[in-house]
Amino acid sequence: MIDADLTALRLSLALAGATALMLLPVAVLLGHWLATTRWPGKPLLEALLLLPLLLPPTVVGLALLIAMGPDTPVGRAWAALTGGRLVFSFAGILLASVLINLPLAVQPAVQAFRGVGDDLRRAASSCGLSPSRAFARVDLPLAWPGLATGAVLAFAHTLGEFGVVLMVGGAIPGETATLSLTIYDRVQAFDMAGAVRLAVLLAGVSVTAVALLFLLGRKRG
Repeated sequence: MIDADLTALRLSLALAGATALMLLPVAVLLGHWLATTRWPGKPLLEALLLLPLLLPPTVVGLALLIAMGPDTPVGRAWAALTGGRLVFSFAGILLASVLINLPLAVQPAVQAFRGVGDDLRRAASSCGLSPSRAFARVDLPLAWPGLATGAVLAFAHTLGEFGVVLMVGGAIPGETATLSLTIYDRVQAFDMAGAVRLAVLLAGVSVTAVALLFLLGRKRG
């Protein structure tokens, strides 16, 4: 029982860490573009990015399950590249986690890059910095707290995600059975003590991640 719990914990941490790492460059590029672009269709795109947070997780999970099925273009492409299936696999729940956590990572990045302001960007340009050097020397250092906030939010949210992971990955031990699914299995088996123990563990990891973020922000201040 303990070995199964530790396996579920390692799987959850791996999924959350990989999700946050994959979302970080996406948040940097997409967040900066949304904060600085004047494209007329930007409000519609921002609304679409929030959609995973507005819909029930089971609805999002069902849509992803259908989209990544073995008979879909995405499923066939994955099978051609890897020889395996995308649904009911770690890769499948990782892709699903990245998609549903996209707004949690991107929105703080957008607000952070908007906070930099166009005046500083124009000042950097007047000092002879190219757009890429101004981005690296001005935008990124000033926006990093928002980027870190998005990464931690995505990490913590992935740890507790249930509906989407269950729909896309099932609950395969050692492959897709995350800690939140293991808690559900404990409740189904009337092992309330085990479920509470794992729930406290999950909450502790999430609170620790958020507390570290606040601690780093305080030290920077």
